[in-house]
Amino acid sequence: MSDNNKTTPLFAKENFLFMLIGGLVIALGMFLMSGGKSDDPSVFSNTEVYSKTRITIAPILIVVGLLIEVYAIFKKPKTA
Repeated sequence: MSDNNKTTPLFAKENFLFMLIGGLVIALGMFLMSGGKSDDPSVFSNTEVYSKTRITIAPILIVVGLLIEVYAIFKKPKTA
């Protein structure tokens, strides 16, 4: 066994940082998409269920978070 077979890690600290940021953006999108609880379960409220936040902003945040995750996985670590 020689010492010439040193391997570099697959992900660097920067990759893990981007993965964490992407996970937090996805979690924020899921949080914004949840909810819509009504005081009276027999009453349907269009404004709560079909709000701009739930229908537009939350899915965009989830897709952006997934794109950040893909970037974090494919980003090559800087070599010293």
